[in-house]
Amino acid sequence: MRVILAEDSTLLREGLVRLLAEEGHEVLAAVGDADALLREVGAHTPDVDVVVTDIRMPPDHTDEGLRAAVRIRELRPEIGVLVLSQYVERNYAAQLLTSSAERVGYLLKDRVAQVEEFLDALERVHAGGAAIDPEVVRQLLIRTTHVDPLTRLTPRERTVLEALAEGHTNAAIGQKLHISLSAVEKNLNAIFDKLGLSRAEGYSRRVLAVLRYLES
Repeated sequence: MRVILAEDSTLLREGLVRLLAEEGHEVLAAVGDADALLREVGAHTPDVDVVVTDIRMPPDHTDEGLRAAVRIRELRPEIGVLVLSQYVERNYAAQLLTSSAERVGYLLKDRVAQVEEFLDALERVHAGGAAIDPEVVRQLLIRTTHVDPLTRLTPRERTVLEALAEGHTNAAIGQKLHISLSAVEKNLNAIFDKLGLSRAEGYSRRVLAVLRYLES
């Protein structure tokens, strides 16, 4: 795939460039701030497939990278966006996923050191799916236990929803939880019903379930 990187740490940025090149991917640009990221995306469109960006970058080291990622998703929804964060920042995760949980990822930087997991997340985002760091999902789960309608879910349904929020397919959820595909589908249908998600054409109930989960 063709990737643009935005990370103000030169060491991490160069490490990612080398890793992606070794995996056969093409790094179109590697920059250190959000303004440069937006310029490079504009310069390389429509060639760029995925953007990988840190949330906090110069000049203020607040949410510059996140705002750039949201802007890219608004202007170029066909481009996948994988955001890296030093800590779990729930508001940032919800903001990134507000419009859709497709072609988007949110990983903690510690996950980058686990190369296979990072590359798997990148591939999922490139393929049109979602990749949410398991630690982000776990912390969101803890913070949403008091909120209806999520409290209506059984422990198994919550576990399935947690795996769904991480971006796993039905088959992958079954393997992860050691249950059959039909059991996964049964749990997902129960989740959709309890969350009041419509079967209306044009809407993905999987995406809506993840958004409901992350925004609660």
